[in-house]
Amino acid sequence: MSGAKPARTLLRQEVVEGIERHILQERLRPGDPLPTEPALCEALGASRSSVREAVKILDALDIVEVRHGHGTYVGRLSLSPLVESLTFRGLLSPGDEFQVLADLVDVRELVERGMADRIVTRLGPGQLDALERLVATLREQGAGQERGFVEADRAFHALLVAPLGNELVEQLSTAFWDVSAIVAPHLDGFTHADEAETVAAKQSIVDAARAGDVPAFMKSLGEHYAPVRRRISEARARNAARA
Repeated sequence: MSGAKPARTLLRQEVVEGIERHILQERLRPGDPLPTEPALCEALGASRSSVREAVKILDALDIVEVRHGHGTYVGRLSLSPLVESLTFRGLLSPGDEFQVLADLVDVRELVERGMADRIVTRLGPGQLDALERLVATLREQGAGQERGFVEADRAFHALLVAPLGNELVEQLSTAFWDVSAIVAPHLDGFTHADEAETVAAKQSIVDAARAGDVPAFMKSLGEHYAPVRRRISEARARNAARA
C-alpha cells in the first residue's frame, strides 16, 4: 500500500513526458491537435486514467489545451503558470512578499538595463511616439483612475522591449510585471508623489531613447524603480517594528 502512490506518480510522469516527447518529435505548434485519447493510450502503453491525469497536468501548465467536445490541442505555451506560482508565493506571507517583490524588481530592471543598448537602437519614431502617448495617459490617469494607470503602465513596459524581437524576453517581462502588479498593492504607502516620480522617470526613459543616450536611459530606469524599492524598504521596516 505504501508503495502504490510513488509508483502511480512515476507512471503519470512517464505519460506526461511521453506526450511532451510526441509534441517535440512531431514538431507540433500551438493550436495543433494531439492524437485522440485511445491513440495516446496505445502509443504510450498507458491506461486511459493515466493519460487523462497526464493531460490534466499539461493543461494546467498551458502545454496542452483541452477543448471539450473537440479534443486536445497543443497549448499556448504561455508563462501563466509561472505568474500564478510567483503570485501565490508573494502573497503567502508578508516576509516572503517583500522578498519576492524585491527579487522581481531586480529582475525587471536587470532585463531592461541588460538590453538597454539594443532597445535604444531599435526603438523607431512610431514606437517612441507611442511610448510618449502612454506617458501622457499615465499622467492623466494618475488622478484616481487606477485601472487606466495600470493598463497604460503594462503597455509601456511591453512596448519598451518589443523592438528586441525576442519573444521570451517579452513574455518574461510581461509575466514579471503581472506578478508585481498583483502583489505590490499589498504594500502600503504608495503616494501621489511616488506616482508622479514614476511617470517622470518614464518620460526621462523616452527622452533618453529618443536622444539615443544609453547612459541616460539606464539612469532613468534606476529612477523608475526607485519608488517601489523605497516602498519595499519601508514595508520591511514596519514589519520588523511590529515583530
